[in-house]
Order: sequence, then C-alpha cells, then structure tokens
Amino acid sequence: MTNRANATLIALFLAALTLRPQIVGVGPLIPSIQNAFGTSHAVVGLLGTIPVLCMGLFAPVAAYLAAKIGTRRAMTIGLALIGVFGILRATVPSAWLVVLLTWPVGIGMGLGNALAPISVKEHFEKRPATGTGVYTTGIQIGSTSSAALAVPLAAWFGGWRGALIAISCVALFSLVAWVILTRGEEPHAAPAATVPRLPWRSGTAWLLVAIFALMGSAYYGLNAWLPDAYAERGWTAGEAGVLLAMMNLTAIPASFLIPWLSDRTGRRSPFLLGLSCFFITGSVILVAAPGIAYLGSLLAGIAQGGLFALVMTLPLDFERTPARVGALVAMMLGLGYTIAATSPFVLGAIRDVTGSFDAVLWVAAAFLMAQFFALLALTRRHPSARPV
Repeated sequence: MTNRANATLIALFLAALTLRPQIVGVGPLIPSIQNAFGTSHAVVGLLGTIPVLCMGLFAPVAAYLAAKIGTRRAMTIGLALIGVFGILRATVPSAWLVVLLTWPVGIGMGLGNALAPISVKEHFEKRPATGTGVYTTGIQIGSTSSAALAVPLAAWFGGWRGALIAISCVALFSLVAWVILTRGEEPHAAPAATVPRLPWRSGTAWLLVAIFALMGSAYYGLNAWLPDAYAERGWTAGEAGVLLAMMNLTAIPASFLIPWLSDRTGRRSPFLLGLSCFFITGSVILVAAPGIAYLGSLLAGIAQGGLFALVMTLPLDFERTPARVGALVAMMLGLGYTIAATSPFVLGAIRDVTGSFDAVLWVAAAFLMAQFFALLALTRRHPSARPV
C-alpha cells in the first residue's frame, strides 16, 4: 500500500477507537451517575439506549454527508461531536441534561460508524476485508479498554465526570489525528444527486438487515444480561465480569485476523458460516453448560469479533461504487441498529415474565440460529459464489 493509504488506515483505526467507549465505558459508571443524581434505572438506561438508536437513525445521514461533503469532512464532524459533547455531557448539573447531551454524542457515533466502510471502499477496494478488519479491531479495542478502565479512571480523576472527560479527550485526540493523517486526500467532488437511494426492493439488502439486526440483538443482549444471569447462578460479580471480559477480549484479535484470512483466501462464505456456528455453540454452552462457561465465552467472543468485521465488509462486496455502498450500509445499519437497540429491553422483559435468565440466554441463542440461516441464504448471492 502507498504511504497515503497507510496513513488513512491508521487514521481509520484511531477514529474507530472512539466509536464505542461512550456506550461501553458508561456502563460501569452507571451506579455512580445514578447515585449522583438520585435518578431511576430507566433514566440512566437511556445513556446506553440513545447512542445505539443514533447508530441506526443517522446511518442514512452519514451516507448523505459522504456524498455531499466527502467522508473526510463528514468523519471530522462525527469525531468532533463525540469529543466536544462528550466533555460537555460530563460537566452539566442535571441528569436530564446528561441525557439530552447524549444525543449529539450518539449522532457522532452514528456518523462515524457508517462512514468507516465507505472510506474503506474508497481507499482499499482490492483488500476490503483487511481495511474493515483494521477499523473493527479499533472498535473492539476501544470497547474493551473503556469497559476495563472506566472505574479506574473514575478513581484517578475524581469520579464519573473525570472518567467521561478522559474518554472524550481520547476522541479529541483521534479527531486531530484524523485531520492530520488524511490531509493529503484528493478534494471531494459532490455528485449531482447526493441523497442516497436506499435499496428497499433488494432482497440482498433485507438479508443484510436481518443478519445485522440478529447479530446485534444477541451481542447487546448478552452484554447487558450475561453477568446478571451468572450472578443468579451463584457466581460472584468478579467471576461474572471476567466471563463477559473474555467474550470482548477474544473479539479483538478475531476482528483483524479473520478478515485478513478472508482476503488472503478470497472466500467469505466458509468464514461467515463457520463463525456463525461458533457463536451458536458458544451461546448454547453459556445457557446449558455453565461448568464450561469460559469456553462458551471464548467461542462467542471469537465469533462475534470475526462476524462483525466480515458483515461490515459484505456491502463492499455487493456494491461497486462508494455511493451505492453508502446506501446499502445506511439501510443495513439504520434498520439493524434500531432493531438491536431494543434487545436489552425485550430480553429484560422476558426475564421479568419467566423469572429466570435461562430463557433470556436461550432467546439470544435463537437469534444466532436465525442469523445462520440468513447468512446461508446470503452466501448463495455473494459475488464469490457466482460462476466466472
């Protein structure tokens, strides 16, 4: 790759580090935030729900901005929203202002999340899975490190406000790095039509929506309720936390290595279907065989990291131009994240109705079984499956 391409790849990785900490890093701080304001679980729960909704609602906006002003400027706006409003959110005096300022933070995350695959299409068309693997690895590292460091940061910087300011300062660093590393890109020329036409009539697009929504529902559901499920089984909070950490840690190498292998072999289908089987096996172990729960967490983590990266690559395989990729990504992420955002609530309601987390974990496993069949249908449409 050229020096310019390498610089863009580094910039994408650094930008991706900021696309999850404002969700994942808030989770361990919620008890402190709740105690500080004396508010309800429902109100602080919005701090996790709003960004995921924004990742769905603003994916089409990201496609429009990419066409109108270019991915470089659009990503700059997204990173600025995350960093600036992340700091403002950490300084306001009331819970409802914290919730209100979560919206621009979430919008920035939604923009950046949908712009990354468009940037890969523009710069790494010959190695799309490798480019995608780099930024999805950044997402995984950002998620895992923010979950692990949120509480220590609060101890070091005087509470939850200091921790959120520190996390937001990382976003501002990524913003500066993005602007510097991508400054050599060609000026953007906006096409005559900048409003992306979403592929509503495409069966492939709807399969991608189903795959992403089912994967996201299982992932966010497990992250929300797996520790509580094992606490219900008598595990300590520390043991249950390690179980969840293993699932997120093993996703980091998988999110880069598996896409790289996919590019090297020129195949997607064996990796997609194999990882889907891994994810199903891991989730079934977690609900049916708690004695080997760490193995289940290991399998689920490897599968989740690899699958997320490969699924984010699929729009680049099916479409040829950045504009069409943007439209397909907008539909996949827009509907997929919006559906997945409801998963913690729906699974929590299942726990309330059944009185046990076993049903919750079985439903998460069912999501993944349904995803396997959607992936099986999609692989038959994949360009690599067509005769030359």
